[in-house]
Amino acid sequence: MDVNAAVAAVAAIAGVLTGVIAALAFRWSEREQRRPTRTSLHTDAVLPPGVDTVLSVLRSSAVVLDESDSVVKASSAAYALGLVRGGKLAVEAMLQMARDTRRDGEIRQVELDLPRRGTGRGEALAVSARVAPLGSRLVLLLVEDLTEARRIEAVRRDFVANVSHELKTPVGALSLLSEAVMDASDDPEAVERFAGRMQIEATRLTNLVQELIDLSRVQNDDPLEDAEPVRVDELVAEAVDRCRHQAGTKQITMAAGGTADLHVWGNRGQLAAALGNLVENAVNYSPARTRVGIAARRVTAPGGDLIEIAVTDQGIGISDKDKERIFERFYRVDPARSRATGGTGLGLAIVKHVAASHGGEVTVWSSEGQGSTFTLRLPEAGAARGRAHPTTRLDHEDGQSHESSPYASLPAPEVLP
Repeated sequence: MDVNAAVAAVAAIAGVLTGVIAALAFRWSEREQRRPTRTSLHTDAVLPPGVDTVLSVLRSSAVVLDESDSVVKASSAAYALGLVRGGKLAVEAMLQMARDTRRDGEIRQVELDLPRRGTGRGEALAVSARVAPLGSRLVLLLVEDLTEARRIEAVRRDFVANVSHELKTPVGALSLLSEAVMDASDDPEAVERFAGRMQIEATRLTNLVQELIDLSRVQNDDPLEDAEPVRVDELVAEAVDRCRHQAGTKQITMAAGGTADLHVWGNRGQLAAALGNLVENAVNYSPARTRVGIAARRVTAPGGDLIEIAVTDQGIGISDKDKERIFERFYRVDPARSRATGGTGLGLAIVKHVAASHGGEVTVWSSEGQGSTFTLRLPEAGAARGRAHPTTRLDHEDGQSHESSPYASLPAPEVLP
Protein backbone atom coordinates (compact mmCIF):
# COMPACT_ATOMS: atom_id res chain seq x y z
CA MET A 1 0.00 0.00 0.00
CA ASP A 2 2.75 2.45 0.98
CA VAL A 3 4.75 1.39 -2.07
CA ASN A 4 1.85 2.08 -4.41
CA ALA A 5 1.30 5.48 -2.86
CA ALA A 6 4.95 6.36 -3.30
CA VAL A 7 4.89 5.34 -6.96
CA ALA A 8 1.79 7.42 -7.54
CA ALA A 9 3.39 10.44 -5.87
CA VAL A 10 6.52 10.13 -8.01
CA ALA A 11 4.42 9.83 -11.16
CA ALA A 12 2.46 12.94 -10.20
CA ILE A 13 5.63 14.95 -9.61
CA ALA A 14 7.10 13.77 -12.95
CA GLY A 15 3.90 14.81 -14.73
CA VAL A 16 4.03 18.27 -13.18
CA LEU A 17 7.70 18.71 -14.14
CA THR A 18 6.99 17.58 -17.71
CA GLY A 19 4.19 20.12 -17.98
CA VAL A 20 6.40 22.92 -16.64
CA ILE A 21 9.23 22.02 -19.03
CA ALA A 22 6.84 21.88 -21.99
CA ALA A 23 5.40 25.28 -21.09
CA LEU A 24 8.85 26.82 -20.75
CA ALA A 25 9.92 25.30 -24.07
CA PHE A 26 6.81 26.66 -25.80
CA ARG A 27 7.35 30.18 -24.43
CA TRP A 28 11.05 30.05 -25.34
CA SER A 29 10.14 29.03 -28.89
CA GLU A 30 7.67 31.91 -29.15
CA ARG A 31 10.31 34.38 -27.92
CA GLU A 32 12.85 33.06 -30.44
CA GLN A 33 10.37 33.47 -33.27
CA ARG A 34 9.67 37.07 -32.21
CA ARG A 35 13.38 37.90 -31.93
CA PRO A 36 14.52 40.26 -34.74
CA THR A 37 16.94 38.85 -37.29
CA ARG A 38 19.76 40.49 -39.28
CA THR A 39 17.49 40.80 -42.31
CA SER A 40 14.27 41.74 -40.50
CA LEU A 41 14.39 43.98 -37.42
CA HIS A 42 10.75 44.64 -36.52
CA THR A 43 9.59 47.23 -33.98
CA ASP A 44 6.07 48.49 -33.44
CA ALA A 45 6.14 49.91 -36.97
CA VAL A 46 4.57 47.78 -39.67
CA LEU A 47 5.79 47.75 -43.26
CA PRO A 48 3.17 48.55 -45.91
CA PRO A 49 1.90 45.46 -47.77
CA GLY A 50 4.27 44.19 -50.45
CA VAL A 51 7.25 46.35 -49.39
CA ASP A 52 9.01 43.46 -47.69
CA THR A 53 8.87 41.41 -50.90
CA VAL A 54 10.09 44.29 -53.05
CA LEU A 55 13.04 45.04 -50.77
CA SER A 56 14.11 41.39 -50.78
CA VAL A 57 14.72 41.43 -54.55
CA LEU A 58 16.52 44.77 -54.77
CA ARG A 59 20.23 44.68 -55.57
CA SER A 60 20.84 47.77 -53.45
CA SER A 61 21.36 47.60 -49.70
CA ALA A 62 18.05 48.50 -48.02
CA VAL A 63 17.35 49.99 -44.59
CA VAL A 64 13.95 51.04 -43.23
CA LEU A 65 13.85 53.48 -40.28
CA ASP A 66 10.95 54.43 -38.06
CA GLU A 67 10.21 57.83 -36.52
CA SER A 68 12.69 57.19 -33.67
CA ASP A 69 15.53 56.34 -36.13
CA SER A 70 15.39 52.68 -35.14
CA VAL A 71 15.95 50.09 -37.86
CA VAL A 72 12.72 48.35 -38.81
CA LYS A 73 14.26 46.28 -41.56
CA ALA A 74 17.78 45.93 -42.96
CA SER A 75 19.10 43.65 -45.70
CA SER A 76 22.15 41.46 -45.21
CA ALA A 77 24.05 43.66 -47.66
CA ALA A 78 23.48 46.64 -45.38
CA TYR A 79 25.19 44.77 -42.56
CA ALA A 80 28.01 43.69 -44.87
CA LEU A 81 28.68 47.33 -45.79
CA GLY A 82 28.65 48.32 -42.13
CA LEU A 83 25.59 50.57 -42.47
CA VAL A 84 23.69 49.02 -39.53
CA ARG A 85 25.16 48.27 -36.12
CA GLY A 86 23.27 47.43 -32.97
CA GLY A 87 19.91 48.13 -34.56
CA LYS A 88 20.91 51.67 -35.53
CA LEU A 89 22.06 53.33 -38.74
CA ALA A 90 25.80 53.78 -38.27
CA VAL A 91 26.47 56.44 -40.91
CA GLU A 92 25.74 59.89 -39.53
CA ALA A 93 25.39 61.56 -42.96
CA MET A 94 22.73 59.04 -44.01
CA LEU A 95 20.97 59.36 -40.67
CA GLN A 96 20.73 63.13 -41.11
CA MET A 97 19.36 62.64 -44.63
CA ALA A 98 16.69 60.33 -43.22
CA ARG A 99 15.69 62.89 -40.59
CA ASP A 100 15.46 65.66 -43.19
CA THR A 101 13.33 63.47 -45.48
CA ARG A 102 11.03 62.51 -42.59
CA ARG A 103 10.57 66.19 -41.81
CA ASP A 104 9.77 67.56 -45.28
CA GLY A 105 9.01 64.41 -47.35
CA GLU A 106 11.59 65.26 -50.01
CA ILE A 107 13.58 62.52 -51.76
CA ARG A 108 17.33 62.99 -51.34
CA GLN A 109 20.36 61.39 -52.99
CA VAL A 110 24.07 61.81 -52.34
CA GLU A 111 27.35 60.01 -53.08
CA LEU A 112 29.60 59.31 -50.10
CA ASP A 113 33.01 57.78 -49.41
CA LEU A 114 32.84 55.49 -46.40
CA PRO A 115 35.72 53.79 -44.54
CA ARG A 116 35.95 50.13 -45.47
CA ARG A 117 35.35 47.82 -42.51
CA GLY A 118 38.06 45.40 -41.50
CA THR A 119 40.96 47.21 -43.20
CA GLY A 120 43.54 49.43 -41.60
CA ARG A 121 44.66 51.01 -44.85
CA GLY A 122 42.03 53.73 -45.01
CA GLU A 123 40.49 52.38 -48.20
CA ALA A 124 37.31 54.24 -49.16
CA LEU A 125 34.03 52.59 -50.08
CA ALA A 126 32.19 54.67 -52.68
CA VAL A 127 28.41 54.49 -52.30
CA SER A 128 25.32 56.24 -53.61
CA ALA A 129 22.62 56.76 -50.95
CA ARG A 130 18.99 57.57 -51.77
CA VAL A 131 16.40 58.35 -49.08
CA ALA A 132 12.64 58.46 -49.63
CA PRO A 133 9.56 58.50 -47.37
CA LEU A 134 7.77 55.16 -46.97
CA GLY A 135 4.25 55.82 -45.80
CA SER A 136 3.61 58.37 -43.06
CA ARG A 137 5.99 57.04 -40.39
CA LEU A 138 8.82 55.20 -42.13
CA VAL A 139 11.82 56.22 -44.22
CA LEU A 140 13.49 54.01 -46.80
CA LEU A 141 17.26 54.18 -47.43
CA LEU A 142 18.75 52.50 -50.52
CA VAL A 143 22.54 52.31 -50.81
CA GLU A 144 24.41 51.16 -53.90
CA ASP A 145 28.10 50.22 -53.86
CA LEU A 146 29.89 52.20 -56.58
CA THR A 147 33.45 51.18 -55.69
CA GLU A 148 33.97 48.71 -58.52
CA ALA A 149 32.25 50.97 -61.06
CA ARG A 150 34.52 53.85 -60.10
CA ARG A 151 37.60 51.66 -60.34
CA ILE A 152 36.61 50.51 -63.83
CA GLU A 153 35.92 54.09 -64.88
CA ALA A 154 39.34 55.19 -63.59
CA VAL A 155 40.98 52.37 -65.56
CA ARG A 156 39.13 53.46 -68.69
CA ARG A 157 40.15 57.09 -68.23
CA ASP A 158 43.78 56.11 -67.76
CA PHE A 159 43.61 53.85 -70.78
CA VAL A 160 42.16 56.59 -73.01
CA ALA A 161 44.76 59.06 -71.75
CA ASN A 162 47.60 56.60 -72.37
CA VAL A 163 46.33 55.70 -75.84
CA SER A 164 46.01 59.37 -76.74
CA HIS A 165 49.55 60.02 -75.56
CA GLU A 166 50.99 57.01 -77.38
CA LEU A 167 49.22 57.87 -80.63
CA LYS A 168 50.22 61.52 -80.38
CA THR A 169 53.94 60.74 -80.47
CA PRO A 170 54.19 58.94 -83.84
CA VAL A 171 51.49 61.12 -85.43
CA GLY A 172 53.32 64.28 -84.35
CA ALA A 173 56.62 62.87 -85.60
CA LEU A 174 55.09 62.05 -88.98
CA SER A 175 53.72 65.58 -89.25
CA LEU A 176 57.11 67.16 -88.49
CA LEU A 177 58.96 64.80 -90.81
CA SER A 178 56.58 65.50 -93.68
CA GLU A 179 57.24 69.22 -93.24
CA ALA A 180 60.98 68.51 -93.22
CA VAL A 181 60.67 66.54 -96.47
CA MET A 182 58.85 69.43 -98.11
CA ASP A 183 61.48 71.94 -96.96
CA ALA A 184 64.32 69.70 -98.18
CA SER A 185 62.76 68.86 -101.54
CA ASP A 186 65.93 69.99 -103.31
CA ASP A 187 68.20 67.82 -101.12
CA PRO A 188 67.84 64.14 -102.10
CA GLU A 189 69.95 62.90 -99.18
CA ALA A 190 67.84 64.77 -96.64
CA VAL A 191 64.64 63.56 -98.28
CA GLU A 192 65.88 59.98 -98.09
CA ARG A 193 66.86 60.38 -94.45
CA PHE A 194 63.52 61.92 -93.46
CA ALA A 195 61.60 59.34 -95.48
CA GLY A 196 63.39 56.59 -93.58
CA ARG A 197 62.38 58.18 -90.29
CA MET A 198 58.80 58.47 -91.53
CA GLN A 199 58.78 54.77 -92.34
CA ILE A 200 59.98 53.94 -88.82
CA GLU A 201 57.27 56.09 -87.21
CA ALA A 202 54.62 54.66 -89.54
CA THR A 203 55.66 51.14 -88.54
CA ARG A 204 55.52 52.12 -84.89
CA LEU A 205 52.02 53.56 -85.36
CA THR A 206 50.88 50.41 -87.18
CA ASN A 207 52.24 48.17 -84.41
CA LEU A 208 50.53 50.27 -81.75
CA VAL A 209 47.15 50.14 -83.48
CA GLN A 210 47.49 46.39 -84.07
CA GLU A 211 48.34 45.71 -80.43
CA LEU A 212 45.40 47.83 -79.31
CA ILE A 213 43.19 45.68 -81.53
CA ASP A 214 44.79 42.51 -80.13
CA LEU A 215 44.31 43.69 -76.54
CA SER A 216 40.67 44.54 -77.19
CA ARG A 217 40.13 41.15 -78.79
CA VAL A 218 41.64 39.11 -75.95
CA GLN A 219 39.66 41.11 -73.39
CA ASN A 220 36.31 40.74 -75.13
CA ASP A 221 36.49 37.35 -76.84
CA ASP A 222 36.09 34.00 -75.11
CA PRO A 223 39.11 31.98 -76.27
CA LEU A 224 37.51 28.70 -75.23
CA GLU A 225 34.61 29.02 -77.68
CA ASP A 226 36.88 27.90 -80.54
CA ALA A 227 39.37 26.05 -78.37
CA GLU A 228 41.40 23.14 -79.67
CA PRO A 229 44.45 21.12 -78.61
CA VAL A 230 47.52 23.16 -79.59
CA ARG A 231 51.00 21.68 -79.88
CA VAL A 232 53.49 23.57 -77.76
CA ASP A 233 56.30 22.70 -80.19
CA GLU A 234 54.44 24.54 -82.95
CA LEU A 235 53.87 27.59 -80.75
CA VAL A 236 57.58 27.72 -79.90
CA ALA A 237 58.61 27.32 -83.54
CA GLU A 238 56.23 30.11 -84.58
CA ALA A 239 57.53 32.45 -81.86
CA VAL A 240 61.14 31.77 -82.84
CA ASP A 241 60.40 32.36 -86.51
CA ARG A 242 58.70 35.66 -85.65
CA CYS A 243 61.84 36.97 -83.95
CA ARG A 244 64.45 35.35 -86.18
CA HIS A 245 65.34 38.56 -88.03
CA GLN A 246 65.76 40.69 -84.88
CA ALA A 247 67.83 37.97 -83.23
CA GLY A 248 70.04 37.59 -86.29
CA THR A 249 70.67 41.33 -86.45
CA LYS A 250 71.94 41.29 -82.83
CA GLN A 251 73.69 37.90 -83.21
CA ILE A 252 71.53 36.43 -80.47
CA THR A 253 71.43 32.64 -80.29
CA MET A 254 67.96 31.15 -79.87
CA ALA A 255 67.64 27.74 -78.22
CA ALA A 256 64.51 25.64 -77.77
CA GLY A 257 64.17 22.54 -75.64
CA GLY A 258 62.25 20.78 -72.92
CA THR A 259 59.67 18.01 -73.04
CA ALA A 260 58.44 17.18 -76.52
CA ASP A 261 54.88 16.57 -77.75
CA LEU A 262 53.07 18.68 -75.15
CA HIS A 263 49.62 20.11 -75.83
CA VAL A 264 47.62 22.94 -74.29
CA TRP A 265 43.92 23.67 -74.75
CA GLY A 266 42.89 27.04 -76.12
CA ASN A 267 42.80 29.52 -78.96
CA ARG A 268 45.84 28.95 -81.16
CA GLY A 269 46.06 32.54 -82.40
CA GLN A 270 45.98 34.06 -78.92
CA LEU A 271 48.47 31.56 -77.51
CA ALA A 272 50.87 32.18 -80.39
CA ALA A 273 50.61 35.95 -79.88
CA ALA A 274 51.30 35.63 -76.13
CA LEU A 275 54.38 33.42 -76.51
CA GLY A 276 55.58 35.53 -79.44
CA ASN A 277 55.43 38.65 -77.29
CA LEU A 278 57.52 37.00 -74.58
CA VAL A 279 60.20 35.86 -77.04
CA GLU A 280 60.22 39.23 -78.81
CA ASN A 281 60.72 41.06 -75.49
CA ALA A 282 63.56 38.70 -74.60
CA VAL A 283 65.32 39.50 -77.88
CA ASN A 284 64.71 43.24 -77.71
CA TYR A 285 65.97 43.58 -74.12
CA SER A 286 69.04 41.36 -74.53
CA PRO A 287 72.49 42.64 -75.50
CA ALA A 288 74.17 41.40 -78.67
CA ARG A 289 75.83 37.97 -78.79
CA THR A 290 73.78 36.50 -75.91
CA ARG A 291 71.29 33.66 -75.82
CA VAL A 292 67.51 33.38 -75.50
CA GLY A 293 66.07 30.02 -74.46
CA ILE A 294 62.54 28.63 -74.67
CA ALA A 295 61.77 25.53 -72.61
CA ALA A 296 58.53 23.62 -72.03
CA ARG A 297 57.75 21.06 -69.36
CA ARG A 298 54.83 19.41 -67.57
CA VAL A 299 54.22 20.08 -63.88
CA THR A 300 51.73 18.44 -61.54
CA ALA A 301 49.20 20.71 -59.84
CA PRO A 302 46.22 19.99 -57.54
CA GLY A 303 43.70 20.85 -60.27
CA GLY A 304 45.44 18.85 -62.99
CA ASP A 305 48.68 18.89 -64.93
CA LEU A 306 49.97 22.21 -66.22
CA ILE A 307 52.30 23.04 -69.08
CA GLU A 308 55.00 25.58 -68.30
CA ILE A 309 56.65 27.45 -71.16
CA ALA A 310 59.59 29.51 -69.95
CA VAL A 311 61.43 32.18 -71.92
CA THR A 312 64.86 32.98 -70.46
CA ASP A 313 67.17 35.77 -71.57
CA GLN A 314 70.55 37.18 -70.53
CA GLY A 315 69.41 40.78 -70.71
CA ILE A 316 69.39 43.82 -68.46
CA GLY A 317 67.03 42.30 -65.89
CA ILE A 318 64.14 43.97 -64.06
CA SER A 319 64.25 45.77 -60.72
CA ASP A 320 61.91 44.80 -57.89
CA LYS A 321 59.84 47.98 -58.20
CA ASP A 322 59.39 47.45 -61.94
CA LYS A 323 58.39 43.79 -61.54
CA GLU A 324 55.22 44.92 -59.76
CA ARG A 325 54.10 46.96 -62.77
CA ILE A 326 55.46 45.34 -65.92
CA PHE A 327 52.11 43.74 -66.79
CA GLU A 328 50.32 47.11 -66.73
CA ARG A 329 49.27 48.53 -70.07
CA PHE A 330 51.78 50.99 -71.56
CA TYR A 331 54.24 50.52 -68.70
CA ARG A 332 57.87 50.30 -69.85
CA VAL A 333 60.90 49.34 -67.80
CA ASP A 334 63.20 51.32 -70.09
CA PRO A 335 61.25 53.91 -72.13
CA ALA A 336 64.29 54.91 -74.19
CA ARG A 337 64.97 51.31 -75.22
CA SER A 338 61.27 50.77 -75.96
CA ARG A 339 61.28 53.73 -78.32
CA ALA A 340 64.38 52.39 -80.02
CA THR A 341 62.88 48.92 -80.47
CA GLY A 342 59.39 50.12 -81.33
CA GLY A 343 57.87 48.70 -78.16
CA THR A 344 54.34 49.82 -77.28
CA GLY A 345 54.14 48.69 -73.65
CA LEU A 346 51.14 46.47 -74.45
CA GLY A 347 52.86 43.14 -75.10
CA LEU A 348 52.96 41.88 -71.51
CA ALA A 349 49.42 43.12 -70.85
CA ILE A 350 48.26 40.96 -73.76
CA VAL A 351 50.21 37.98 -72.37
CA LYS A 352 48.56 38.43 -68.96
CA HIS A 353 45.04 38.56 -70.41
CA VAL A 354 45.63 35.55 -72.66
CA ALA A 355 46.98 33.50 -69.76
CA ALA A 356 44.08 34.44 -67.47
CA SER A 357 41.40 33.78 -70.10
CA HIS A 358 42.88 30.30 -70.68
CA GLY A 359 42.80 29.45 -66.98
CA GLY A 360 46.54 29.99 -66.49
CA GLU A 361 48.97 32.67 -65.39
CA VAL A 362 52.24 34.35 -66.29
CA THR A 363 55.01 34.98 -63.77
CA VAL A 364 58.43 36.55 -63.88
CA TRP A 365 61.77 35.90 -62.23
CA SER A 366 64.46 38.49 -62.79
CA SER A 367 67.69 39.83 -61.37
CA GLU A 368 69.27 43.05 -62.56
CA GLY A 369 72.28 42.35 -64.71
CA GLN A 370 71.55 38.61 -64.92
CA GLY A 371 68.47 38.45 -67.10
CA SER A 372 64.85 37.41 -66.77
CA THR A 373 62.65 34.33 -67.02
CA PHE A 374 58.99 34.71 -67.96
CA THR A 375 56.93 31.57 -67.35
CA LEU A 376 53.58 30.95 -69.03
CA ARG A 377 51.52 28.29 -67.22
CA LEU A 378 48.55 26.76 -69.02
CA PRO A 379 46.32 23.71 -68.42
CA GLU A 380 47.39 20.64 -70.36
CA ALA A 381 45.11 19.42 -73.13
CA GLY A 382 45.43 15.81 -72.08
CA ALA A 383 47.59 14.67 -74.99
CA ALA A 384 49.94 11.70 -74.75
CA ARG A 385 52.86 12.38 -72.49
CA GLY A 386 56.11 12.90 -74.29
CA ARG A 387 59.48 11.60 -73.27
CA ALA A 388 61.53 14.14 -71.30
CA HIS A 389 64.90 14.91 -72.82
CA PRO A 390 68.14 14.95 -70.83
CA THR A 391 68.85 18.18 -68.98
CA THR A 392 71.53 20.47 -70.34
CA ARG A 393 72.81 23.75 -68.90
CA LEU A 394 72.28 27.06 -70.68
CA ASP A 395 74.87 29.50 -69.35
CA HIS A 396 75.70 33.11 -70.02
CA GLU A 397 78.34 33.97 -72.58
CA ASP A 398 80.45 35.48 -69.80
CA GLY A 399 80.39 32.30 -67.75
CA GLN A 400 77.66 33.44 -65.33
CA SER A 401 74.48 31.45 -65.06
CA HIS A 402 70.94 31.88 -63.74
CA GLU A 403 71.68 30.15 -60.45
CA SER A 404 68.51 31.51 -58.83
CA SER A 405 66.25 31.22 -61.84
CA PRO A 406 63.85 28.26 -61.89
CA TYR A 407 64.73 27.81 -65.56
CA ALA A 408 68.48 28.30 -65.36
CA SER A 409 68.81 24.80 -66.81
CA LEU A 410 67.02 24.49 -70.11
CA PRO A 411 66.48 20.86 -71.12
CA ALA A 412 68.26 19.80 -74.30
CA PRO A 413 68.60 23.22 -75.97
CA GLU A 414 68.39 22.93 -79.72
CA VAL A 415 70.19 25.85 -81.32
CA LEU A 416 67.99 27.26 -84.03
CA PRO A 417 69.53 28.91 -87.07
